Amino acid sequence: MDKITNIIITGVGGQGILLASEIISESAVLAGYDVKRSEIHGMAQRGGSVNSHIRFGKKIYSPLVMKGECDLLLAFEKLEAIRMADFINKEGTIIVNDQQINPVPVSSGSAVYPENIEEILKKYFPSVIFVNAFELAKQAGNVRTANIALLGVASKKLNIPIDVWEKVIVERVPQRAIEVNLKAFHLGLQST
Repeated sequence: MDKITNIIITGVGGQGILLASEIISESAVLAGYDVKRSEIHGMAQRGGSVNSHIRFGKKIYSPLVMKGECDLLLAFEKLEAIRMADFINKEGTIIVNDQQINPVPVSSGSAVYPENIEEILKKYFPSVIFVNAFELAKQAGNVRTANIALLGVASKKLNIPIDVWEKVIVERVPQRAIEVNLKAFHLGLQST
């Protein structure tokens, strides 16, 4: 419990990053950690980047993860993984949702979406996990649970008991969506 865990969640507006951030933070609190969190929304409502920094451990003084100190980068979109990769430490893990969401410059034709993101990340970082969270969410019964499926994958890298994750998910998602979200979480947990 003495080790500080540094996490960054990144993606674009509308992917459920803030809910995922809240679930990680609340799970860490219930597991007995001191937790600090900070979000950067940018132009999220227009499909822009959203980043959430989460730090937990025995005692945390700042919510921001510094470059080169991130233990877990949870990227909800491939290009966002590249944008935030310089935050990961040499022993860190990058979990990437294998989804492409074109930013405005790509949609307008003034830029090109990189084709080899997986190869780039795997070349420079020893621990990269690509997950088709959209497919896991479909299997769970609702494509909007991709964020929770990614939390299932991430939970294997964090020292938080599974029953704590489940409790927080039940408390944080709408009552009508509890079952599908728990299923998505467990599909993510069983993947990779």
